[in-house]
Amino acid sequence: MAETPHVARVAFKTLGCKVNQVEAEQIAAELLGSAVELAADVEADVIVINTCTVTAEADHKARKAVRHAHGLPQEPAVVVTGCLAALDAGGLEALGERVVVEADKSAVATRVAALLADRALVPAATAADAAPAPRAGRGFHTRAMVKIEDGCDNYCAYCIVPFARGNPRSTPLADIIAEVEALVAAGVNEVVLTGINIGRYDDSGADLPALIEAIAATGIPRIRLSSIEPPDVDARFLEVVSATPAFCRQLHIPLQSGSDRTLTEMGRHYTVAGYVSTVARAREALPGLALTTDVLVGFPGETDADATETFGLLKRIGFAKLHVFRYSARPGTIAAKRDDRVTPAASATRAERVRIRGEHMRDQHLTAQVGTLVEVLVERVSEDGVAAGMARDGSRVRVSVDPAVCTPGSLVSARITGVEGANLLGTEA
Repeated sequence: MAETPHVARVAFKTLGCKVNQVEAEQIAAELLGSAVELAADVEADVIVINTCTVTAEADHKARKAVRHAHGLPQEPAVVVTGCLAALDAGGLEALGERVVVEADKSAVATRVAALLADRALVPAATAADAAPAPRAGRGFHTRAMVKIEDGCDNYCAYCIVPFARGNPRSTPLADIIAEVEALVAAGVNEVVLTGINIGRYDDSGADLPALIEAIAATGIPRIRLSSIEPPDVDARFLEVVSATPAFCRQLHIPLQSGSDRTLTEMGRHYTVAGYVSTVARAREALPGLALTTDVLVGFPGETDADATETFGLLKRIGFAKLHVFRYSARPGTIAAKRDDRVTPAASATRAERVRIRGEHMRDQHLTAQVGTLVEVLVERVSEDGVAAGMARDGSRVRVSVDPAVCTPGSLVSARITGVEGANLLGTEA
């Protein structure tokens, strides 16, 4: 009997933000177009690790992932990319003789194909010649992430990202529209626009609102943003999104702190009053808006009074969800040089207080939706007929469906009947 030929297999390990996730998906799509299969790391010939370097802990996790991949028994090649690769290529390469660092993400697929060719698993230069596979279906998110921008020049005191990713660069509008059109043709019902600082989008004068209008014209049913900075939620942005039915009425607007003194020391470009005004204008323009945010506690020099101001502002504004982070010193940033660090115990106490407040606000937001009809984008369906997905406002929903009809990626209408933990419960309407 003839021996079954070995299929080239590639695994991905992605750390960090949504931008890293979409970049990994883009690389995977290029490789799938070359007849390469995606696999678990224990089966892979090449493992691609997309690293994060936002904190010292992120660096530790990245190096641990590289060492783990390099130590697997099948002895895969390990290709490392991402933010840590841009800052410490030498340190990563020293982790093993089969570690290859490629900081240029656009070159990763070609580098992987070359490694597979060296192992006689694919023809040379296959990835360079093949068209990318559609980023839809098995192995990809049902909510397709579309990277529209990279880089940031805000240089917040705690953040290393501008050093790793450079200044803002925008993807040409025509390229984004072509990508969205291909996703629509593949049956995708929602795109999530991602980037490091997407409010800085600018393609020869075409700004973020113009891009949103152009994307809506493709017929995509739902458009969502990953995150947008407070100063970019301006009158033009709100005018456009309020007039765009496809735009999901959920905004993630980072706050970080409710203390003006702390915001200034963080290098943030807004005040508490400015943030409050932005939220008020957004809620007026987008009735029913679900607002989520980031809160960074324990920044160097943060006092009990500063923390109390933050807690009070959270209660005053009200959010659908909080992402709470404890400050972690990142070497190379301005804040890491400070000697007035908050003790770990105080930081933990403040973070727990904010986290509990966040859960309370989330519960209030979810409970208010009981009895309403919501549109759910289905992400997975269990054999017993329970679909898990996301409503337009970003709420997670579990809804009873007919599994023979309802499939991942479809849109269903659900009557909300209750709340369980962080999920809405409903029945198909």
